[in-house]
Amino acid sequence: MAKILALDTSSEACSVALLIDEQVQEIHELVPRQHTQKLLPMVQQLLEQANLQVSDLDGIAFGAGPGSFTGLRITAGVAQGLALGADLPLLPVSTLAALAQEAYQEQQAEQVLAALDARMGEVYWGVYGLQGSVMQALQPERVCAPERVSIEQKSEGRWVAIGSGWDLQEQMPSEVAEKAEQILADRQPRAGYIARIAAQDLAEGRGKNAESAQPVYLRDEVTWKKSNHRQN
Repeated sequence: MAKILALDTSSEACSVALLIDEQVQEIHELVPRQHTQKLLPMVQQLLEQANLQVSDLDGIAFGAGPGSFTGLRITAGVAQGLALGADLPLLPVSTLAALAQEAYQEQQAEQVLAALDARMGEVYWGVYGLQGSVMQALQPERVCAPERVSIEQKSEGRWVAIGSGWDLQEQMPSEVAEKAEQILADRQPRAGYIARIAAQDLAEGRGKNAESAQPVYLRDEVTWKKSNHRQN
């Protein structure tokens, strides 16, 4: 029976979930700029309700990004501290994947276009398809202008769009925007869906040690690649 604690502060929400054998308990609150004060008390509340200590868990999952730079650092730091203290594996999960998982579980979507507002006129973009009971990326996640989002797959069928990046739908190419039969632009990543993805990762041996589990910023990777290209 897997017991996984999941954390996410990649957006304005502070989200904590505890998964025990497929059952999820979650606290999810919109608390802009209060993540540092709220996160650990939420963790303690869920553990106390389940009568568990951190050492009783099988793993710690966290929303690894993309998302707010500060929020990702907070989540990663707390997750690393908890995992190190209890000698537990860490399970970093994409926030875009978490959105896709929500679309699957709440809307039965098997093809999902996940987008988060990255500010500065850009979106974080991911395309997902169902494999088993977990959403998997069909192409590399990226950060780009809304005008440059794309779907590399030629598959037909119903697509659901989810995430704050879809507030910029009018700037997206028509062939992408028209794919979306349903748009859930008000959704933020939630720890409960992170926990469900992490459960499969743990079962398949993809846990990491605390030192090697790092946030994924996407924008930093793009900046590095541009800089490296200029130097070459």
